Amino acid sequence: MYLDKLSLLHYKNFEQQDFYLNKKINCFVGPNGIGKTNVLDSIYHLAYGKSYFNPITSQNINHYADFFVIEGHFVKHNRDEKIVVSAKKGQKKIIKRNGKAYEKFSEHIGLIPLVIISPADRDLIIEGSEMRRKFIDSIISQSDTVYLQNLIRYNKTLSQRNSLLKFFAANRSFNQTNLEVYNEQLEEFGKVIFEKRKAFLEIFAPIFEQRYESISNKQEKVAINYKSQLSQLSLNELFKENLDKDRALQYTSVGTHKDDLVFKLNNHPIKKYGSQGQQKSFLIALKLAQYDFLKKQNNVNPILLLDDIFDKLDEQRVRHIIQLVSQDDLGQLFISDTHPDRTEAAIKASAKEYSLINLQA
Repeated sequence: MYLDKLSLLHYKNFEQQDFYLNKKINCFVGPNGIGKTNVLDSIYHLAYGKSYFNPITSQNINHYADFFVIEGHFVKHNRDEKIVVSAKKGQKKIIKRNGKAYEKFSEHIGLIPLVIISPADRDLIIEGSEMRRKFIDSIISQSDTVYLQNLIRYNKTLSQRNSLLKFFAANRSFNQTNLEVYNEQLEEFGKVIFEKRKAFLEIFAPIFEQRYESISNKQEKVAINYKSQLSQLSLNELFKENLDKDRALQYTSVGTHKDDLVFKLNNHPIKKYGSQGQQKSFLIALKLAQYDFLKKQNNVNPILLLDDIFDKLDEQRVRHIIQLVSQDDLGQLFISDTHPDRTEAAIKASAKEYSLINLQA
């Protein structure tokens, strides 16, 4: 699978721009602020229906316009796929596939398998559990529509249960029967989510460990541990144990929406004990493992976006990563970098076919 042509209209800092792309490697180079990351983000937008860096749609529209259009011409399994994402201020975003608009955006997820590696990924290590849940949810959802639907239903029911708890507090009332309706639904959806996350990580963790081993040249050992309240008790049991707490807090304090991933380096939390280079290597291995997983699940090479990933990595790791991602068994690759010479030298050493696109002010 590859992206053949990309057209941007009023997207972020671009007024109008067309890009004709190489099937293998495309390097976007130029000074900071020129829009390299925005090009990669537009490709992400076509795959996921939203920006990776700014989910507020109106803020992705060019300052001098009131709408944007992103158009991508893909080739997947020798079939053309034209994807158009458009948004106008004050109106709902529209995603079209081959001229037909989706009724639900969730129907589009998984059509264009794609992985992005970016400095923003550091949030996976330093921020709260929500970031890490979103990470595994996005991977599983791309190849498992049942999981995605359970996740949507769980989150909707969770919101309703929280509203009911607030209603009880505001009206100084309580109705166990009404609460049980939501408890039973959350138990049903949550059990599926927990089991699928657990099964996913049993497959994913060894792939990740192997990827990190390659990047670090076997110098360090890493691990991902799945942390869930459902490992000990069922959701209904947790609800019973925490009823008084939930009523006091006026929100649901237990469930799969509290799950987390524990990232470890040499048996210690990488957040506290990992250097910037080690953390970056950890994140790159995490995303390359995501690539491997999606490739196996979808039977197609995902698109890989590398956004400004070479900073804070030593030359050996940079060279090794380029070798990894430019192998014949990987799909189309997009790279952004501020140093054209560094990028081209690294690519030339490993790849025969590439395009260097120099963005100018």
